[in-house]
Amino acid sequence: MIFVSDNAKKQIVKIITTNEKIDDSYFVRVSVTSGGCSGLSYNMDFDNESQPEDQVFEDNGVKVVTDLKSFLYLFDSTLEFSGGLDGKGFQFVNPNASRTCGCGESFAV
Repeated sequence: MIFVSDNAKKQIVKIITTNEKIDDSYFVRVSVTSGGCSGLSYNMDFDNESQPEDQVFEDNGVKVVTDLKSFLYLFDSTLEFSGGLDGKGFQFVNPNASRTCGCGESFAV
């Protein structure tokens, strides 16, 4: 399962309702790719096309989709959002990460 915090949900709903190019058919797609200072990086986008190997979750009223390989790294993670002057935007709280970089966008297992 991939979880969505209340703050992340509020920001996702805000993006969907204020962006003319995104409608209710879109969902949050998350993935993990090689790169970043710790070896792996998180990616997040809005998508409306499912792929055959997609893993689909719904938490807190938000549909989250990821590919199977990324799910192995993201299992039991929570998508968070922190705003304000010192906020980091969207970030993952990932219990599988053994090390993260200072920016929170890269991790290692």
